[in-house]
Amino acid sequence: MELISSLQSFLFLLFLSIYVYFYFCTTPSKSSKLNGFKTYPILGTLPEFLKNRHRFLEWTTEILRNCPTNTAVFRRPGKIHGVITANPSNVEHMLKTNFENYPKGERFISLLQDFLGGGIFNVDGELWKVQRKTASYAFNTKSLRNFAMENVRLEIQTRLVPILSRASETGCRLDLQDVLERFAFDNICKMAFNVDPACLGGQGKTATEFMQAFEDAATLISGRFLYAFQFIRNLKKFFNIGSERRVRESIATVHNFADNIIKCRMENSSDHQQDDDLLSRFIGNENNNSPEFLRDIIISMILAGRDTTSSALSWFFWILSSRPNVQSNILRELETIRVRNGKSIGDAYGLDQLRDMHYLQAAISEAMRLYPPVPVDTKACLNDDVMPDGTVVRKGWFVTYHAYAMGRMERIWGEDCHEYLPERWLGEDGTCQQESAFRFPVFHAGPRMCLGKDLAFIQMKSIAACVIERFEIDVQDKDTCPAHLLSMTLRIKGGLPVSVRKRCV
Repeated sequence: MELISSLQSFLFLLFLSIYVYFYFCTTPSKSSKLNGFKTYPILGTLPEFLKNRHRFLEWTTEILRNCPTNTAVFRRPGKIHGVITANPSNVEHMLKTNFENYPKGERFISLLQDFLGGGIFNVDGELWKVQRKTASYAFNTKSLRNFAMENVRLEIQTRLVPILSRASETGCRLDLQDVLERFAFDNICKMAFNVDPACLGGQGKTATEFMQAFEDAATLISGRFLYAFQFIRNLKKFFNIGSERRVRESIATVHNFADNIIKCRMENSSDHQQDDDLLSRFIGNENNNSPEFLRDIIISMILAGRDTTSSALSWFFWILSSRPNVQSNILRELETIRVRNGKSIGDAYGLDQLRDMHYLQAAISEAMRLYPPVPVDTKACLNDDVMPDGTVVRKGWFVTYHAYAMGRMERIWGEDCHEYLPERWLGEDGTCQQESAFRFPVFHAGPRMCLGKDLAFIQMKSIAACVIERFEIDVQDKDTCPAHLLSMTLRIKGGLPVSVRKRCV
């Protein structure tokens, strides 16, 4: 361990010296003006990357904003070259037009292999197609949609509302992000394998440990993509020290929890033939029924179902806390829907009523435009290519589309792109308009577009409508933008402390 520590210190001092020399004693190459990033002889973009790694999203957004086509070329030692883009035409090219040329790629898959294995978000080719086909059929069934809606309704009525009511009565502060993550975790576990972990209710100790391990693994593995030199990570992994040791321990907890559920279900598969959860769909799939395959699928589903909706709603409630006019518009819309359908505050909304919440959907969409749950996504280039904006991409390069930056591009959203305006999503008739997935790739786009988009909006609108019409959420330091934690999703660093008051009706 001392040897590794000494080696890291030596490398740090070595490259710090090189960085200082090139930063003060040389000038950037002429290509810097063309590719956006400040590049140096031999080191490429590495010095700037090390300098700005802690603010990666803001740094790359600034770079892309100043590029002629909102696309920049990234170069580092070790032949790590790539393209980062916030150009909708390029996004459409890589995610749809030339889809086969931009798979996940070996680098991406290898960094996530021990966590996601062969799950749908970490595979290419036939294995991806088989999972996509099964999942697509499941998500398009009425039974799964009804199953999901009923689970959301029960979780809201029996856990979320009581927790917020107690906080209102006692005056204690809540971490709303943690509450939303527990809600989403319970909900996706029910939908994924029909098991209620009761994390939000505080009754499931084992499941809570699993959720914490899941969160730790996701955060630590995301850090792998920000290593300046991957051999340092490989050394940590080989000697089982530091962050790689914590990753291994977290993943073991995650796998053990999932394996126990899958083992139990497979031993009693005859009793679950009519179940509507996702695991039942894959157990009945004749292509692969191995426990490892099922585990990888379920972990991917939990990642998608837990982290994305809770991230979106956390940022939404932070934004909403300082915009009473938006809250008033949402409340008016909810009142109109209740009166029209003969409902009272506290009654569950049906699918048709949720679809009528156009302003609420616009408000949530606008929050995701500025704070997308998955802020960046990366593919690999199989063969030399040229993007629609003229950017040359070489075989083996990575290609990243930057959803966070796209929400802040004047070329896409106009001069008011930094302002939170739900009205930009509404048509003249007041209905929420669909935006091109290549301008707004929050749910991905093309053949890999998120299958759970509709269910995600069902969950988010159900939660938001319930909370807004019953409670006033007062966010601590609501006028200060929270720091973010760049995990596999965009989380609020340190949580979202709030005070809760019952709304006067």
